[in-house]
Amino acid sequence: MTGQGSEGNVLAAICSFLIPGLGQLVQGRLFRAFLFFGVVSVSYFFAVLIIPAIVGGFIHLWSILDAAKFKGER
Repeated sequence: MTGQGSEGNVLAAICSFLIPGLGQLVQGRLFRAFLFFGVVSVSYFFAVLIIPAIVGGFIHLWSILDAAKFKGER
């Protein structure tokens, strides 16, 4: 079973929780992995400014949800 809620998606969501984009990398989606990692890293780097930190938090959450809800190729 490789659909939504499968063990692979749970693992990917946990990976994305630890490092943004890692779950997408585990799923083989390289572009999204580098995009999430880059945007969240830059946002967290500028966390001293409040708005980038909030944006980074939302995109990090989006990364986790994206990994959890991924439906593979059929």
